[in-house]
Amino acid sequence: MATGDKIDNKADELKGKAKETVGKVQDDKDLQAEGKADQTKGSIKQAGEKIKDAFKS
Repeated sequence: MATGDKIDNKADELKGKAKETVGKVQDDKDLQAEGKADQTKGSIKQAGEKIKDAFKS
């Protein structure tokens, strides 16, 4: 996995976690859902990169 991709994917996860937390504090269900979606997106991207790396080996 390229280092840049790893950083971008982790950033998506962290951004999502922050949104989710702010959503909880503000009782904003939409922001919480958006945060969870961002986290999921980052996780899926990381999994895809790991699969690509496995086939390169």
